[in-house]
Amino acid sequence: MPLFYDKEVKVFKTSCGPYNNNAYLIVSPETNESIIIDAPMCPQELLDEAKGTQVKAILITHTHQDHLAGLEEIVAATGAPVQAHSEDAAALPISPSALVKDGDTITVGTIALKVIHTPGHTPGSVCYLVGNHLFSGDTLFPGGPGRSNSPQDLQQLIENITEKLYALADDTSLLPGHGQDSTLALSKEEYRIFAQRNHPEDLSGDVLWLES
Repeated sequence: MPLFYDKEVKVFKTSCGPYNNNAYLIVSPETNESIIIDAPMCPQELLDEAKGTQVKAILITHTHQDHLAGLEEIVAATGAPVQAHSEDAAALPISPSALVKDGDTITVGTIALKVIHTPGHTPGSVCYLVGNHLFSGDTLFPGGPGRSNSPQDLQQLIENITEKLYALADDTSLLPGHGQDSTLALSKEEYRIFAQRNHPEDLSGDVLWLES
């Protein structure tokens, strides 16, 4: 069953592999063309969902291995081209057919997907926006940002989250690379509490808005 189904898109969410990675299938109800977001290990359930659709693109949010381990299997099954940001492309096991950049729109059938470059977790991390559905990869989770390797990376993440993602409507659904979905309204409120507190200058790593 789709996670979301409206006149613009059907969205299927699948938890894959030992790290419970989320992979997403976005289908145009009108044309039955589809997009896959991320390619974790053990993608067979995702591929089963994609059967009967025409997969036109495989979009990568960032190039950590847990989001790529099933890429070759997915490409072999679908023949679809792979797209990623240039800052992360070298780490892909398959050369991308195209590179995405901030502000790009990718159109598949009736789906118009916007690319939002959000470096910090990795230099080439991107989020994808379809209607009011935000596929945030490991940039933003319910509860906080993705893991950062340094205070500078955390600051970059926070700037991208607050300036780019939190500029979106409150009712935007938050669909992360791991875990449960949420809304930007809830995430914004959690961040508001975080921002009111003082934090050590060396803060980084696994940060939680309500606990760090």
